[in-house]
Amino acid sequence: MTTLSHRTFETATTKPVLAIKDLSVTLSREGRRSRVLDGISFDLFPGEIVALVGESGSGKTSIGLTIQGLLPRESQPHVTGSILLTGIELVGAGAHTLRHARRHVVRAISQDPMSALNPTMTIRRQMRESNGASNASIADWLSRTGLPDPDRIADSLPHRLSGGQRQRVLIAMAMMAKPKLLIADEPNTALDVTTQQQILDLLRDHAREHTAILFVTHDLAVAASLADRVLVLYAGRIVEIGHIRDVVRNPAHPYSAGLLAARFDFNSDRLRPLPTLPPERGHSVNIESACAYATRCPLAQPDCTAIRPALLPVSSHRGTAACLHSEQTPFLAKPGAFSKPWPAKMTQEGTVLKLSNVGKSYPTGARSFWGFRRLKPVLKSVSLSIKSGECVALVGESGAGKSTLLRIAAGLLAPESGKVSRFDDLLPQVVFQDPISALTPWLSIGEQIGERLRALSRDSDYRRRRVGEALNLVGLDPVLMDALPSELSVGQCQRAVVARGVIVRPKLLLCDEPISAMDVSLAATTLNLLGDLRRRLGMAMLFVTHDLAAARIIADRIAVLKDGELVEVADPDTLLAAPQTAYTRSLIAAVPALDTRQGR
Repeated sequence: MTTLSHRTFETATTKPVLAIKDLSVTLSREGRRSRVLDGISFDLFPGEIVALVGESGSGKTSIGLTIQGLLPRESQPHVTGSILLTGIELVGAGAHTLRHARRHVVRAISQDPMSALNPTMTIRRQMRESNGASNASIADWLSRTGLPDPDRIADSLPHRLSGGQRQRVLIAMAMMAKPKLLIADEPNTALDVTTQQQILDLLRDHAREHTAILFVTHDLAVAASLADRVLVLYAGRIVEIGHIRDVVRNPAHPYSAGLLAARFDFNSDRLRPLPTLPPERGHSVNIESACAYATRCPLAQPDCTAIRPALLPVSSHRGTAACLHSEQTPFLAKPGAFSKPWPAKMTQEGTVLKLSNVGKSYPTGARSFWGFRRLKPVLKSVSLSIKSGECVALVGESGAGKSTLLRIAAGLLAPESGKVSRFDDLLPQVVFQDPISALTPWLSIGEQIGERLRALSRDSDYRRRRVGEALNLVGLDPVLMDALPSELSVGQCQRAVVARGVIVRPKLLLCDEPISAMDVSLAATTLNLLGDLRRRLGMAMLFVTHDLAAARIIADRIAVLKDGELVEVADPDTLLAAPQTAYTRSLIAAVPALDTRQGR
């Protein structure tokens, strides 16, 4: 992938589009006040791209929502500090000023395309309402984001589009307004690698037209291919600022180094569990007067829990870091570097799933001259089998038919043609992409995990014991069985969804993009969990993903799907070293690489 040349922005002669100083935000959650942003300060200049990087919950999205004045009212937000957008103060501004800013100055690409579009309105109508765009302009911008047949997309309701297609619609809506500031909140999470490359090229073009871009991401490789500077956030604070290449090659904060170590790629050791960020250790500290990362940092000293470090210049690059011992960061060992290898490959006997010449079509919404609804083929005579204990990863671009094939395998959709054979006719269990929406908000975690045992036993004590065992199996404390989903983190919710899937000991587990919206450490933790469970329980797995690096880590075989057709199936090492089709080669070439070679 081509990279953006890193430019120097002359702050003395150029006024910033966005100037944030000492920004702090507290919200009310579950009856308690919590600080989600703590003393944030940075500038963003015309044509500059700044990446916000950090784990889920670090405060990245909160910065974007605060700038737009869109923090949820029910959380009773209290905002202090200053946000100057093109010279206009937004902290304490009235509703009219904020609406004017959102309409004419700042636009945002939301992380969740499922909820950001109005389900009752066509794409064309929503783009007209948002920007007053003409039909020609709508078709042009939808085409720029890589959407085929833009007129059909424009006349479709959102539910007829895949998650990746909806994400590209949101990107087109935001870019066509040509704002002074564009906030891109994880715009690439639902996109395949080839479409992601196209979108990053569009963002670069926008920056050249003097649009300032605040790019929220958890993928350091994507940030390195796009951004000029990076701000690393932890617990609502900026812990490191610098030119992106400097931070990637010479991180000064242990947290930045941990994020880099936790990232997996084509060079990661697939025979061992992936490295992850260190867990919490010791007692909690008063973060008002301490380093917030001290309870996880392998370099922590007694002064780290007594002094709150300020952002100061560092010796390893031209930026700043909030660490009292940044000179030791280069000697930091990678977390998990000495983990034991996975057990030997499991014996694979018998077939748990066999798809024979499976076909499926969907109505397009348009009708023929005779009034018949036209059908679009989504799957075309697909044949695939999965052996006992085997993991097959299904990869391909958005709209290739991956999720449709998984739903047919799960028995949630019936194929129009072909045959589906399952082990003993037992339906597999499914882990869906979004763990938050997959859980019922008003039922406890224990109730939702144990509901699949009701057909086996009416004994509530038996079900509770089995729920506790399932929670232990996925690394959750059994005391969480009485908690509601809102009381758990995203990672804990994902583990609960996995526990619900494996409590009945399935022969086959179906995973639909389970790590696409996760930060690097959480994604590595989830892959480790799934890899451990399938080896311990002897279950097979169909793993749908657009992340080829994740597919290489977890799968025994990778199946490549293009336009509803299976074009290649091979073991990961063979497929990546000697792909047989031009399409597979294009997928591999589009994966962003991260250059971590040391040096200034």
